[in-house]
Amino acid sequence: MKRREVQVEDAVGLQLAHDMTRIVPGVFKGRQFRRGHVIREEDIPTLLDMGKRHIYVLELEEGELHEEDAAQMMANALAGDGLVQSEVEEGKVVLRAKHDGMLWVDARRVATMNSIEHISISTRRPYTHVREGQAVASVRPIPLVIGADKIRAVELIAEETHGGRSIIDVLPYRAQRVHIVTTGSEIQSGRVEDKSGPVLRQKLAEFGIQVAAQEFVGDDAEAIAAAIVAACEQGATLVCVTGGMSVDPDDRTPGAIRTAATEVVTHGTPIIPGSMLMLAYREKAAIFGLPGAVIHDDRTSFDVLLPRVLAGTRVRKRDIALLGVGGWLND
Repeated sequence: MKRREVQVEDAVGLQLAHDMTRIVPGVFKGRQFRRGHVIREEDIPTLLDMGKRHIYVLELEEGELHEEDAAQMMANALAGDGLVQSEVEEGKVVLRAKHDGMLWVDARRVATMNSIEHISISTRRPYTHVREGQAVASVRPIPLVIGADKIRAVELIAEETHGGRSIIDVLPYRAQRVHIVTTGSEIQSGRVEDKSGPVLRQKLAEFGIQVAAQEFVGDDAEAIAAAIVAACEQGATLVCVTGGMSVDPDDRTPGAIRTAATEVVTHGTPIIPGSMLMLAYREKAAIFGLPGAVIHDDRTSFDVLLPRVLAGTRVRKRDIALLGVGGWLND
């Protein structure tokens, strides 16, 4: 790269080599001048106010890329169909959710890319719920000019996708039929008001999902298991079993879930609150055993795992084990 500094007073008629950011504390931060802007006489006071006494005139050499071209190439390599790319601004491309869904990030490959000198890829926490239009990631090279070989390295890593998925994407939620199985003789008899149903309906409504059915079954393990099986046979894709998840002798829910399930992923999580949560599957239907924390706390292990289940991502024991780091959700 051949780079020549020119004093702004002598730069009238020259093109800017990159976007120029203006910051007015508490008022404005953003692009004041776009790359390629031809400097005018009236621009000089603004440039001086921005602390810019010189501009660059660039001549790229073979094997070099301008930051804007590099950022666009990186975004094209990483972004999936569930994302919308911004125009390049200040050397970066912002990726936004095209629709509501779960944010997917191939964290291992992103880390490998970020290990390449002068590459910067930043994302929100993966497996979380994101809404249409929400910014979820940005990609950029650090310098104004970067070697084309570094961008090509990013592209090559991106080609090694996980299960055919892009490096960063928003996976849409699948259509769901949700059944709630509420345990507890005190609730079945009417002695105690059910609190779990309203809470779960509210949580699921945030994903645009309505509860199809709720059954009250008391504390009998066989009755609980039968209700879970019946829900699955009626087409439930998600069964939420509430109550009976502690170690008390009357709490029969874990055993009932084991009876009804074809696969038990976990009973217990390294997440607080919600460490007593249970997750299992009966064929393709997910079964949650939900502890009392789900009723009382705004965010629990259930909220962490729910987007994965709704997006159709099969949860494994190792996935849950990894959630212990950052699993303390209490304020």
